[in-house]
Amino acid sequence: MDENQNYDELPIITIPERIILHKINRNLKLDKIKGSDIHSRLAKYDFKGIILATKTSNLTDMYTPDEFYNVGTLIKINNTEELKDFYQFNIDVIDRVVIDEIIPDELQYKAKYHISPDDDDLDDETKQEILKNIKKLVMEIGQEFKGSEQYLSKIKTMNNITNISANLFPYLRLNIPERQEFLEITSIKEKSLKILELLNEQKETIKLQIEIASKVNEEMTKKQKDAILREQLNVIRDELDGERSSKKDYYTLIDESGMPDEVKDAALEDVAKLKRQPPNSPEENIIRTYLDTILSLPWKKSKIKDIDIHKAREILDKDHYGLEKVKDRIIQHLTVMKLKQNKQGSILLLVGPPGTGKTSLGKSIAEALERKYVRISLGGVKDESEIRGHRRTYLGALPGRIIKGMQKSKETNPVFVLDEVDKLMQSFNGDPASALLEVLDPEQNNTFSDHYLNVPYDLSDVFFIATANYLKDIPTPLRDRMEIIEIGSYTNHEKFNIAKNHLIPEVLEEHGLKEEQLEITDEALQYIIEEYTKEAGVRSLKRKIAAIARTTAEKVVLGEDMPFIVTKNKLYDILGREIIKSQHVTKENPPGVVTGLAWTPVGGDILFVEGAFMPGKGKLTLTGQLGDVMKESATIAQTLIRSRMALSLESAEFDKKDLHIHVPSGAIPKDGPSAGVALLTTIASLVTDKKVDPKLAMTGEISLRGLVLPVGGIKEKVIGAHRAGIERIILPKENKKDLDEVPKEVLNEMTFIFVDRIEEVISETIGIDLPDPFIININPTTIHSTSSR
Repeated sequence: MDENQNYDELPIITIPERIILHKINRNLKLDKIKGSDIHSRLAKYDFKGIILATKTSNLTDMYTPDEFYNVGTLIKINNTEELKDFYQFNIDVIDRVVIDEIIPDELQYKAKYHISPDDDDLDDETKQEILKNIKKLVMEIGQEFKGSEQYLSKIKTMNNITNISANLFPYLRLNIPERQEFLEITSIKEKSLKILELLNEQKETIKLQIEIASKVNEEMTKKQKDAILREQLNVIRDELDGERSSKKDYYTLIDESGMPDEVKDAALEDVAKLKRQPPNSPEENIIRTYLDTILSLPWKKSKIKDIDIHKAREILDKDHYGLEKVKDRIIQHLTVMKLKQNKQGSILLLVGPPGTGKTSLGKSIAEALERKYVRISLGGVKDESEIRGHRRTYLGALPGRIIKGMQKSKETNPVFVLDEVDKLMQSFNGDPASALLEVLDPEQNNTFSDHYLNVPYDLSDVFFIATANYLKDIPTPLRDRMEIIEIGSYTNHEKFNIAKNHLIPEVLEEHGLKEEQLEITDEALQYIIEEYTKEAGVRSLKRKIAAIARTTAEKVVLGEDMPFIVTKNKLYDILGREIIKSQHVTKENPPGVVTGLAWTPVGGDILFVEGAFMPGKGKLTLTGQLGDVMKESATIAQTLIRSRMALSLESAEFDKKDLHIHVPSGAIPKDGPSAGVALLTTIASLVTDKKVDPKLAMTGEISLRGLVLPVGGIKEKVIGAHRAGIERIILPKENKKDLDEVPKEVLNEMTFIFVDRIEEVISETIGIDLPDPFIININPTTIHSTSSR
């Protein structure tokens, strides 16, 4: 092809990210697809000339005429060679061209063009001076790169600015728009000055990079030297004892662990001690176990995610039916954490009967906070080392449960549940409850010291949640460090909804059953709750549903028709006879029988207090396995009745009759002051021979002055009374506020009478108005009866 020959039309090719200056010969390597396309076009049109133009955008393989730069290069293809993975073309880049028009050519394009040669606007002397400076800069840059000697020799022989520019062009740090701009420069003067500018910039950049690399190398020299020496030492030990004494690079692991400097120094001391151990030393395994333990702990602060209060509320509502006040209290705690930017502050203590959802609340909180969940059980723990760990002076020493929990979590801010904290025990091995003081005190737990680690560990980001069944069994100093949230008994209505929405789906999944294979009617479920379980929580209820699921699974395997519908009538065949002998109100109570209220670990219940007179000398006999406090309440009740009513009831003859009080279910121990009002009413009913309404129950402590004092467990007692069919309840006035915790469906079906003196109790129960004891009368007044209320 003649360099001065113009064709009316030539095909256009474009190579992504590729611009080549004119006046150069070079080999061009293209992948099989692009190379095959060019090769076929050359064969089709039988010419050697082609225009190389670059697209303005390389986002897609498809393009339109508007996407080409209008300045490209005219190339002559001397030779084409098809190799295994690519095509290689030997080309001469003839000159710069300007594209006048682009014409479609089947699926490709052709172009009309004209040659745009360089404008030689430099005199020979200036040209030589510029060439000299360009070559000088190239030589200075090339000296920094080994293997560039052949390329530099080639540059030295060049005496044409256009030619030397084309050879330097591929090595200049320019992007595609900048390379296209350079191609379009027609002035030799402008082009040569641009080359000088770019070479100077590149020289300074390379100089700076070399300086930085040199400084980095100096800093790395000592570490590399230490690493080499340690490796050589290991090789020597391999030769001496046949095995490498240290399989881990503890220096690197400690450096990358993120542990504080104080801890890092202690760990490095142990690494140095490990290196000094002779072969087969028993101390070696002890040190290695310690290092592995300390490295397995999370030291780098975990990323704290923002608390989504709405999401937390949704999760708590989804996972737990009822417990509205408990959930409100937890949300308030999380809200404070959000305002304090996740600083823990107080520790939550969930207190309530077994099976009421304390531990599962911890899981829900962990899910709401998007943190790891860790749980340890403290029931029966009586050794302080279980909390703080053993000192390394003992054989087989291990860290305590707190540190093991942190190892398990792999995060510095898990939700950590301490289950059964009320069942910690003291022994000659120390008091584990006292060891927990440091763990649960926000002022101290940022430097918690485990005896095994013997270095401080930061627990301040951990969200601790403790659970307990009985608040009184937790030592006061430990209790004072926690925010107490009490969880009461579930009502039958709540148990029913929990079973429908949570327990049944859970049990079905555990037994490999589908919802369409088992159906428990509402009547049957309610009967199971009332007659087969007696508990504050829902564990026994879940076990009964599991028994039904096992029966269903058997029927599925035997190929019986599904679904298996469980009605009330089928429960006897599946679960056996009813096991709960619940106390229920009777139609009528004889004089001397009164209904009291009791709190039990599995919820509230009613109890009957029975009294009887017999000939004797005024002796008081108590039966029913009563505790000391309850016996004292009975004595106080007898004294009050004798002091307030003896003069008005001539037939009573207290000195000639013995009084026997019995509380049934004699095999069950009973104690507490709550039965004081019931004991008083029993004696009053007996001596006046008046009946007490069987649907009236009562609770309250009495004093020798005749006061009715508040008692605990009101929610459980009221729910138990409602379950037994009680319609009215006598409560101490100071317990009125406790009714806020009682479910509304229970409150709406009962009447409450609030009293603060025994005179009001006697008036409400047996219809007798006692005189005011503070008015002194010489002659006792006759106590008059009123109609029964």
